[in-house]
Amino acid sequence: MAGDDARLRAVVSLAQSMAAAYTPRESWRAAALRACEALDGSFAALSVWERERGRLRVLVNAGERAEGEEEFPEEETYPVHRFPEITEFLHERWAGGGEPDAWVETADGAPSEEAQARGARPFCHQRVAALRRRGRGCCVVAPIVLHGRAWGELYVARSAGQPVFGRDDADFATVLAAVVAAGIAQTERLEEVRKLAFTDPLTGLANRRAVDIRLDEAVERHRADGAVVSLVVCDLNGLKTVNDTHGHEVGDRLLERFGSVLSLCGAILPGALAARLGGDEFCLLTLGPGSDDVVRVATELCERASLLELGDGVACGVASTGDPIGPLRSARRLFRLADAAQYRAKAARSVKPVVAGRDGEVIRLADSPPKPAHDRRRLRGNRP
Repeated sequence: MAGDDARLRAVVSLAQSMAAAYTPRESWRAAALRACEALDGSFAALSVWERERGRLRVLVNAGERAEGEEEFPEEETYPVHRFPEITEFLHERWAGGGEPDAWVETADGAPSEEAQARGARPFCHQRVAALRRRGRGCCVVAPIVLHGRAWGELYVARSAGQPVFGRDDADFATVLAAVVAAGIAQTERLEEVRKLAFTDPLTGLANRRAVDIRLDEAVERHRADGAVVSLVVCDLNGLKTVNDTHGHEVGDRLLERFGSVLSLCGAILPGALAARLGGDEFCLLTLGPGSDDVVRVATELCERASLLELGDGVACGVASTGDPIGPLRSARRLFRLADAAQYRAKAARSVKPVVAGRDGEVIRLADSPPKPAHDRRRLRGNRP
């Protein structure tokens, strides 16, 4: 009874830890660590099956990692055909009742008690070799099923010299894998919600909400260590004419194409956030790159925008703490400076970006008040 109570608490702990995770990585790590603890293992890994590539990709390694094992490996993969004990399972939709059985492998390659009881599954030479190479004595492997399909596997190992996993452990690993599957499903739903909340549905770029959050963080970083914060605000010229002449579907294509140009240029600047603010307004936000680098990218953006088949180029304004713009008291001030520079670019029909604080310019925001936020949200056509 005491053992049953401990395992019940372990299941609850696993579920709670995954539910408390904020990102997929945190969720994967929580799943591996809690499963490792629940099974008295020394090491655990969570892997996903990449169907299109026919391979298992390791998402996280937790516990006592061997030399060369990274916590979140970039490219630790294993071709599925090298693991005969799971090939059939992975390539078939799970049609059985409940969850598929977990199984045990040992470093000596001998069929475990669990394997004999479940009947005649041959041991996997690849896993046996990996156990020996990494100083582990045994492992239990539990397939993970999500939405009725094989998703991946939960792998828990014990060091050489520890007791070998038995049938009860394999049964418990099957339960843990089911809990992990539920946690992964929740994480995926939360990621989808976050994506909807912070992504512009038309262009796939970040939206205004994402920019506001990132800009506040960037300004705090600037205050802490002086890191350069730069904002490029762009207004796509001629969108209304395109909408009126060719229709809103064609206008949407123009927005999508400019969004692609903005992403391409933003990729030149490390960590840049490319976003659509709404209507025909876009921006690039950077933290770290110097203002000269940002202006060069903004200049290239203007050049590329002028080559688009439709529209009439872009009006572009830049504001950067790397230029003489005065103290940055708030994120709003940087936004207003970039917005005002963009209005000056539009008024002058400039084919290059206007940069706040350059050429001896005196910063007076009142001279070029930004458009009210509600006006930006109510531009006709071309969904935000």
